[in-house]
Amino acid sequence: MSKFLSKKNPLFFVAEIGGNHEGEFEYAKRLTQLAIDSGADAVKHQIYSGDKLVSRVESPDRNLHFKKFELTREQYITLAEMCREADTIFMASVWDIERLAWANPYITIHKVGSGDVTAFPLIKYMVGTNKPIILSTGLCTLDEVRRTVEYIRSLNQSYIVEGKLALLQCTTAYPCPAEDTNLNAIPLLKDEFGLPVGYSDHTLGTDAALSAAIMGAEILEMHFTDDRKGKTFRDHFVSITLDETRDLLERIRKVKILQGSKVKKPTPAEIAADHVRSFRRSIYASRPIAKGELLTNKNLAILRPARGIPANEYDTLLGRTATRDIKEHELIRREDVA
Repeated sequence: MSKFLSKKNPLFFVAEIGGNHEGEFEYAKRLTQLAIDSGADAVKHQIYSGDKLVSRVESPDRNLHFKKFELTREQYITLAEMCREADTIFMASVWDIERLAWANPYITIHKVGSGDVTAFPLIKYMVGTNKPIILSTGLCTLDEVRRTVEYIRSLNQSYIVEGKLALLQCTTAYPCPAEDTNLNAIPLLKDEFGLPVGYSDHTLGTDAALSAAIMGAEILEMHFTDDRKGKTFRDHFVSITLDETRDLLERIRKVKILQGSKVKKPTPAEIAADHVRSFRRSIYASRPIAKGELLTNKNLAILRPARGIPANEYDTLLGRTATRDIKEHELIRREDVA
């Protein structure tokens, strides 16, 4: 049984705020509230320290970038409480064990970003919490995904057996070109691992997200913002707004209705309209047939409605004999044939 079922949406929808607050706490609160209002199942942040994430020596500019976007422990707890009070799941990609330790009580579902698929110390800590984990697979080969899934299995088999681990198809590019989106990885990952599979989007617009839902994504993670106009930070441009989120979820809801079930049989609408009978054909007399006459292509026809011998049994009647006189266009029943 998947641990990632939505109570209100056609799939489990994660509004990813990530770094879109750009280190401004009031803006982070505004984005969190908008994401809650959008109807998302979960609102996701990123919890990190620049010095715990990026080397000051090897990549000083990146180190400073992440430092600028840091929020405090108390601020993240406030955001988590906002979600709790609104009955919305608080999620976070937490990028060091120190922060995992204090953030864990506020997190319902852990998220492993694509950059941390090989960060086994972090993953081991998350598995130790026994909480569900969503793992993005950007940058990965299938063998790398397999190695991480097997590592999680070795730590706690319940993540596999009970569906507590989910995988997201993802391409780590901002924006992601259409030709690199590779949504066919969604059924591939499902077939390979038998786990819940979703999609983490970095494309422009919502076409890829809708397509992913059609292809069976059970989880959808979309970057979220209030407005893309006037922004310079890259993530805003691959983000959707409150109204766009609501519109996307409504379109997915309609798609799911259109998809129906995997059972192929006459539908309630077809049955109610009696179309199984009125559209299909039975075997009729194409001209008057005398008792004792042989049935041939010259005196038989297949006509609507299907109230007698089905048209797919036509060949079985050829060469047989009429047991009574039959009028033109009269239905031929089984007792009329010897």
